[in-house]
Amino acid sequence: MSRIGKAPVEIPAGVDVAIKGHDVTVKGKLGSLTRSFAPSIKITKKDSHVLVERADDERQSRSLHGLTRALLNNMVTGVTTGFSKSLLIEGVGYRVALKGKGLEFSLGYSHAINVEPPAGISFQTAKPTELTVVGVDKEMVGQVAANIRRLRPPEPYKGKGIRYSDETIRRKAGKTASK
Repeated sequence: MSRIGKAPVEIPAGVDVAIKGHDVTVKGKLGSLTRSFAPSIKITKKDSHVLVERADDERQSRSLHGLTRALLNNMVTGVTTGFSKSLLIEGVGYRVALKGKGLEFSLGYSHAINVEPPAGISFQTAKPTELTVVGVDKEMVGQVAANIRRLRPPEPYKGKGIRYSDETIRRKAGKTASK
């Protein structure tokens, strides 16, 4: 039995969970999320808990058991507190600015790069070198942050580029002059 899968998902006050077949909709103060799950997993709601059970002990069902519970927990957490990912920009002249709802990056290229947020995602910039991606869907927040990081990944010699705030860059020694 999956240790993660057998733990019930707590539903806090103010959150509504609707289960229709294999589709689950979670509504809270920050928005609503809908997701379809595998038919081999049974999702039931009891009082202020959501329980996840598997129909059989097939390999596929065992692997989806804990995953389904984790995804449901992320949906509940997303509509109550939300998710955020912080990015740092390092490099001379590298910066970001809010333009409407989107972002405009200056990353050392010959042109500025504009990024528009998908539905449900918003951007916050405290400084020209700090950026935060905010949203209710954990998967979407992570994907948008990864797409932004891909614009100029950090390089190992000087550390220039876009990196996550909790990421450490392994530095390499540069060339040395020999006599």
